[in-house]
Amino acid sequence: MEPQYRHASKRLRPFARSAGVRARGCSRLLQRVVTDFAADLPFAKAMDKLVEHYGIVLGESTIRHITLHHAQAIHRVSGGAAQGLPEAVAPGQTFIVQTDGTMVPTVRSGSGPGDQRKGKSVQWQEARVSLAHVHGSTELSYGATLLGDVDTAGRQLRACAKRAGFGKGHRVHGVGDGAPWIASQMRQRFGSQGSYLLDFYHVCEYLGAAAKAIEPQPQPSQQWLKTQKHRLQTQQIDAVLAALQPHLEPAEADEQQAPVRQCHRYLSQRLEQLDYQSAIAQGLPIGSGEIESAHRYIVQQRLKLPGSWWLAANAEHMLALRVNRANSEWASYWATTYLYAA
Repeated sequence: MEPQYRHASKRLRPFARSAGVRARGCSRLLQRVVTDFAADLPFAKAMDKLVEHYGIVLGESTIRHITLHHAQAIHRVSGGAAQGLPEAVAPGQTFIVQTDGTMVPTVRSGSGPGDQRKGKSVQWQEARVSLAHVHGSTELSYGATLLGDVDTAGRQLRACAKRAGFGKGHRVHGVGDGAPWIASQMRQRFGSQGSYLLDFYHVCEYLGAAAKAIEPQPQPSQQWLKTQKHRLQTQQIDAVLAALQPHLEPAEADEQQAPVRQCHRYLSQRLEQLDYQSAIAQGLPIGSGEIESAHRYIVQQRLKLPGSWWLAANAEHMLALRVNRANSEWASYWATTYLYAA
């Protein structure tokens, strides 16, 4: 029996090679299908979809292994940023760039011997997402990182802009919240070619809280808020600060009970980021809704599902996989997958 078994296995090997399968393994085509499902769905639901559409049964752990294997390969090549040749964009064009962070649930396994589930700790880590596109275009380039620092996010933001076609003779219009690292990276990555604007609706949250403290009654507070919004949009920031000044809480008041003081400080420390009048005149956005949307469909729809906790490295790789798909680089990866993931 033994010689016959060996002889039979030799006859099967050419077919296995031509079919791209091996014992206890999955073909490249099946790996693509599995990764396609699990890039958007929990691994258990991807398992159900595989049965529903192809009649193939794979264990949840196998689906997780295949998906994370390709996610890691994509991250190794891309670093979580847009790839490919830049678009050709005529000089004089303005590029919209945005970056921001959102929290992702991660877990750290126990470090002692035995069952690693014992002593594990859970925490939230910030995933930073970036995007760029030519003003007026719907073709966006994305980047994302969980393990990288703010410099990594800044490099990804620059890579997104370059992939969208940014270069000499172009301008950059950045919009985001008041996080110091965002404004700092804007200056560092784009210099004199860039400008940065505070998200108008984020500023209005500070003004809204101040309005309720200044005018407790709903109608007067809404009128006060409307006046300050108009002043912001018409380059009258001094008038806004002057309207806040008489209502500043005493220095000894707790920070959480001093919304007027918070608003005054927030605005006065960011005067160069409040030129809404110029942005409106040029038809440029004054809100960061695009990056908020990117958080939802790149990060939250897959990495922030109820009861979902990720090893940080796996979350970083899944972000790269999600970015790859958002950047329409999915087919390109599989066309060259033998180079990177074989």
